[in-house]
Amino acid sequence: MWLGRHRWFPVLLQGSLTLRRLGPARTWGGCRGQMAETFSTGAEAATELKAPAQQNGDASGDARGERPAGSRKPVGWGVEPAREDGKQTPLSEEPASVAASGPGKRKKRRDATRERVVPPPKKRRAGVSFGDEHFAETSYYFEGGLRKVRPYYFDFQTYCKGRWVGHSLLHVFSTEFRAQPLSYYEAAVRAGRLHLNEEPVQDLSIMLKDNDFLRNRVHRHEPPVTAEPVRLLAENEDVVVVDKPSSIPVHPCGRFRHNTVIFILGKEHQLKELHPLHRLDRLTSGVLMFAKTAAVSERIHEQVRDRQLEKEYVCRVEGEFPTEEVTCKEPILVVSYKVGVCRVDTRGKPCETVFQRLSYNGHSSVVRCRPLTGRTHQIRVHLQFLGHPILNDPIYNSVAWGPSRGRGGHIPKTDEELLRDLVAEHQAKQSLDVLDLCEGDLPPGLIDSTAPSSEVGKDHIEELAASAQKMDGAVEATPQDLDTMTLAPGKAAETDVVNQEIDPLCAECRLVRQDPLPQDLVMFLHALCYKGPGFEYFSPMPAWAQDDWQED
Repeated sequence: MWLGRHRWFPVLLQGSLTLRRLGPARTWGGCRGQMAETFSTGAEAATELKAPAQQNGDASGDARGERPAGSRKPVGWGVEPAREDGKQTPLSEEPASVAASGPGKRKKRRDATRERVVPPPKKRRAGVSFGDEHFAETSYYFEGGLRKVRPYYFDFQTYCKGRWVGHSLLHVFSTEFRAQPLSYYEAAVRAGRLHLNEEPVQDLSIMLKDNDFLRNRVHRHEPPVTAEPVRLLAENEDVVVVDKPSSIPVHPCGRFRHNTVIFILGKEHQLKELHPLHRLDRLTSGVLMFAKTAAVSERIHEQVRDRQLEKEYVCRVEGEFPTEEVTCKEPILVVSYKVGVCRVDTRGKPCETVFQRLSYNGHSSVVRCRPLTGRTHQIRVHLQFLGHPILNDPIYNSVAWGPSRGRGGHIPKTDEELLRDLVAEHQAKQSLDVLDLCEGDLPPGLIDSTAPSSEVGKDHIEELAASAQKMDGAVEATPQDLDTMTLAPGKAAETDVVNQEIDPLCAECRLVRQDPLPQDLVMFLHALCYKGPGFEYFSPMPAWAQDDWQED
């Protein structure tokens, strides 16, 4: 008997250890940070801010600290997450219990009223997680020197944030997602476009619970960019190096998704799963490097940390720049993450940029720039401080800074007044895209009350929702292949349902926007050289930096 009992002891001990490893069950509420990373957004809430790490184009540091472009950071329904505000998402005080239903299956959370299905978080990949299914969402076309994206349907997804728990969808939309009026969301509900835990939302008064999963289908429009191609400068088994045109973001952010370097390389050059090694502002052109593997990315980031990499830029500035070498060490402070504006301030972070004039044509100077640190808009802000802003810089050479345009750090207005004047200037020019903003992003204090409203009238909700339901049914029934689709002249009205270019609920479809001129999408700042141990890559000198270039 003793031997018989002892034979079971290892089995009992193993079972005890197994139970200890399994229990207690860890709730998804405690893992909200990981779950939230899968969120893709479309119109950033007015109270959210953009982090400077994504704006650091003219003195771009390494991209190690930023989230991979394929990962999603929850900020709101309307903007691709390229920027973070550094805020911590609060956790619910009452984590829900989770019962596993088996390997690979969804986990369910039960409460007093009903059962809700909570999908597990998606596994994030180390590289840029965009593939053929994303590239096939829509197609490009070229018109008037611009690269344009055909409008397309897109699902924004998020898990419920801690601050939303206990509030209704109506409250969340009215306080955080102001890009659309409430009447739009009411119409979207009737059209079946809003889903909660993969079930159509029937009533906006429904109260949100911890870990609820929301999905919103929208009709997406992207701003045009220059039609200049993304040229390959070099490619080997480790890296891809391109010459980035001005106006094209590196990876999805704000209203840009397909009109980005990452998507263009995937769609036109079949280069996928690339790791950005550094950043360039959307308006900055020049050398841009990607690693093909995580190992190469880590190796070069290590070189960045050890300050083994050197960057060199060229720009054209106002006036006659001094002939001698100039070093600027003024600290830089971020005025607004949301609008993406900085200035020299003693409370800012230490910076250093070395400048050397290359030529002067009697009106403007070509200057070589070597940033020794990597702050947000560093080159642009230092040149403004020196009294020689970049000739066509839409932010730091603006009259909004006052008569001296920020020279010597003299700004005769408060930060709030400066932001208001900058936004008003670009609103009047219909060029908010320069600030990476759209109307819905603007907080109430920065909105021009005279601007036309695109609000959906409540008396039209029923009509629009019915049309949207028909549209959604047709879209689901008709598989899309926009890359091979051709529209015959005069047939646009017959094929709107098929090509997804017009949506009855979409306010953007009802607006007529004037296209920018291609030359208006170019800022005279160019990344000329990027070098480190064992590599050195150059981009050709742009036309505006040539000695014989003349202003229009």
